Amino acid sequence: MTGEGEAEAATGGPGAAEPVPAGSSVVEPASSRRSGGRVLRLGTRTSSLAMVQARGVAARLRELADATVEVVGIQTAGDRHRGHLGELGGKGAFLREIDRALLAGRADVAVHCLKDVPGDVPRPDELVFAAYVERDDVADVMLFPAANKIRCMADLAPGARVETSAVRRRAQLLRLRPDLQVEYLRGNVDSRLERLDSGEFDAIVLARAGLTRLGIDRPGETLDILPAVGSGALAVECRRADADVVDLVRLLDHDETRRCVSAERAMLHGLQGHCNSPIAGNARIDRNGRLTLRGMVFTQDGSQFVHAQDSAPPDKGEDLGARVAADLLHKGARTLIDGIPH
Repeated sequence: MTGEGEAEAATGGPGAAEPVPAGSSVVEPASSRRSGGRVLRLGTRTSSLAMVQARGVAARLRELADATVEVVGIQTAGDRHRGHLGELGGKGAFLREIDRALLAGRADVAVHCLKDVPGDVPRPDELVFAAYVERDDVADVMLFPAANKIRCMADLAPGARVETSAVRRRAQLLRLRPDLQVEYLRGNVDSRLERLDSGEFDAIVLARAGLTRLGIDRPGETLDILPAVGSGALAVECRRADADVVDLVRLLDHDETRRCVSAERAMLHGLQGHCNSPIAGNARIDRNGRLTLRGMVFTQDGSQFVHAQDSAPPDKGEDLGARVAADLLHKGARTLIDGIPH
């Protein structure tokens, strides 16, 4: 698993669907438009962020294909559990119930934050990621209490308390500022911001993409750290055998995003990290038209790390990811990963 462990809008918050039992669903009213008379049920987690993302995908499907789409909220084990995701086997806890809904025909399409899709657990053969929606900003942002004048990490006092749910972020923050107290906390964005503004923490770190999708705009510092594999990207999944649905969903596919995330996930698969592994990676198309991939693996406290970077033609993303993973393993990534309990 990636070790990212991020659930930045796990449950609740304005606009969230009411929690429902695993395997149950809450359905939003369908559009009046239809595609061949079929209603597509789009499954997603019930968090505020997940619902916002799903509604955006549903709107695009209605626009591009004149399709009727119903958003079906499914509460997952990861949403119900308030402790560390490692206790449930990692971020796969966000996917299992949604996979079952797709396989059982209770949903036709599903939307996932790609960074929440484990890299070491095979996906069901019956399902396929038919589209990767155009990627949003991959940056991580540090936010500070609204009443505080501090606006950058350098101004935090020694021993300041910083909250994040991601082992990747924790390792890189401690590499930059070993004096910080970086603490693990999950929850929806609104509750995190409330706790920040109440003075419980001196700073929190969140994904800019999630803040933007939720319409939250407040001052913060964009951090110079490597993002999670799949950051900023939404994956749209459906049953492989439903050829008409696959063709429809492919209308959402963004070619550059697909090429980049394919390289990142090939690297992640090659590393075979577990749910506590601080692994980071990001691919982009450079100005020369080459696909460039950076990857890093850290110890928990960031005191040790390995780094690799390579490039390839844009259609060779999987080969590129495998090469970068091999380079990281050659430099000692396996030792770092295996040295972290899970």
